[in-house]
Amino acid sequence: MAAEIPGGVDRRQRSRDKLDALVSSRTATLALLTELAGCQPFNPEPSVEKALRSFCEALIDYTASAHFQLYRFLADNRERRTSVLSVADDHYPKIVETTDQILRFNDKYESMSLDNSVEFLAFDLSNLAECIAERIQLEDDVINAMGGGAH
Repeated sequence: MAAEIPGGVDRRQRSRDKLDALVSSRTATLALLTELAGCQPFNPEPSVEKALRSFCEALIDYTASAHFQLYRFLADNRERRTSVLSVADDHYPKIVETTDQILRFNDKYESMSLDNSVEFLAFDLSNLAECIAERIQLEDDVINAMGGGAH
């Protein structure tokens, strides 16, 4: 029986480490979002394009991190608590919607010159920020259900 406790503690620590990685990735993305938003009014300058590219890269890393650090963990049946699974099952379709919005933004801006899209960037970025805020709330609900505490 004593051997189960260290394994359980180790499993919980790995779970916390995954959640910490997700929150770290999210924080870095939000910092780059703030930096990019500070470039307004947007114009097709190299500094704005560089900030946009850095943000898009971090955004995709964060989105992938959420998938692999949180939802893959749940999908692989590593979580057994029905209360956690219930919250995750309820929130997952909404997370998928935010993922779709994130990917559309990234597809539009990752390689497009701002010469062709600068007039849409402020509007698209505002919509994306709302999407990210919703996603963060959903993720935090799942994290809190897992006992990960508020981040």
